[in-house]
Amino acid sequence: MKKILIVDDEISIIKLLSAKLSAKYTIVSAENGKKGLEAAEKEQPDLILSDINMPIMDGMEMLAELRKSSFGKTVKIIMLTNLEPSEAIAKKAAEGEPTYYLIKANISIADLVKKIDELLI
Repeated sequence: MKKILIVDDEISIIKLLSAKLSAKYTIVSAENGKKGLEAAEKEQPDLILSDINMPIMDGMEMLAELRKSSFGKTVKIIMLTNLEPSEAIAKKAAEGEPTYYLIKANISIADLVKKIDELLI
């Protein structure tokens, strides 16, 4: 079974996504970018879903650090955020080359699951 790492400081988001994805995928989670980075290196998931705005280490920092490792250079990453992309965020995202950059308010859970399935199945 393919593995997904969900990194978000909102536990309700982790629970919601886990409930929608756990029938098809193994789910691992972390509540900030630092723990997400550690979990990514340890678990080597097939896909990472990460929020951007988090305490301790934000999603963009985590993405930059991940891309430095041999595993992290190729892992599929979907950045999820409630932040409208500013020029600075867009530049950082482009440097980290996420597979997708999605605004939570603009995508339904069903559409997100469909994108995940397209990437992993």
